[in-house]
Amino acid sequence: MTHPFPSDSALYGGIEAGGTKFVCAVGTGPDDLRAEVRFPTTTPQETIRRALDFFRDQQDRLGGAICAVGIASFGPVDPNPASPTFGYITSTPKIGWRNVDLAGEIRQGLNLPVGFDTDVNGAALAEGLWGAAQGLDTFIYLTVGTGIGGGGMVGGRLIHGLLHPEMGHIRIPHDRQADPFEGCCPYHGDCLEGLACGPAIAARWGTRPEDLPPDHPAWALEAHYLALALANFVCTLSPQRIILGGGVMRQHHLFPRIRAEVPELLNGYIQARPILDKEEMQKYIVPPALGARAGVLGAIALARQAADRPNP
Repeated sequence: MTHPFPSDSALYGGIEAGGTKFVCAVGTGPDDLRAEVRFPTTTPQETIRRALDFFRDQQDRLGGAICAVGIASFGPVDPNPASPTFGYITSTPKIGWRNVDLAGEIRQGLNLPVGFDTDVNGAALAEGLWGAAQGLDTFIYLTVGTGIGGGGMVGGRLIHGLLHPEMGHIRIPHDRQADPFEGCCPYHGDCLEGLACGPAIAARWGTRPEDLPPDHPAWALEAHYLALALANFVCTLSPQRIILGGGVMRQHHLFPRIRAEVPELLNGYIQARPILDKEEMQKYIVPPALGARAGVLGAIALARQAADRPNP
């Protein structure tokens, strides 16, 4: 989508750095994305070069109007600006990407301020600015796809601390008699991601999730695992809304299953209308308003922050 835009107005670059693909874009927000490109995530050298080439071409075309770039990256990452490894992808199982200085390479290659965070924190930021969490200061965004990751805001600030949230790796009850699948997480086996990500569904049932019909028992089990996780997040973070994105959640029949089970698991302990009222629950656990664009728009939002607080 293109719009008239003064040539001297500030634009932002965004990189949604995924484990399977990179999405790079230039614009200011959901109604103004000037250019976008997608390409497979291969080696760090090749993938970062393609991203730099895209932004250099856009800078030439736009007369140098890009003022900052944001990166919303697969992880784990180091998002602490005070850390010597700020901007690094750290202990990822992605071959060749461990300890890669992604933010540093982009900053040096473009000589621009760079904002950096996890892909899910970026998506949460975008949903807060432009999407399903507008007007809220405490919410979470969970993506369920090739992996499971979570990010969000508490008190109007993206969640950080020791590092960043790893909501996909919480431990949930696993009834091995009902579900003998061992889990597929290389670190934890049967954590939430190991039991409920897309590859776990495929490995357990021997076919791609998108090929399973809505009445397949896979989906009752999937909804159960996700509801267990959300009950934990409700108790620990007290989010005002929960946004569920990612490829697995395109199975929209999961939403009513999850919405029905979360209050049962909480069993009346959390006395809040969104939990107790079925109509309110429809607005409490929701899909992302920005859809598949939440990640790259999150990167644009991170760039906006970086432009306000340039890197040293």
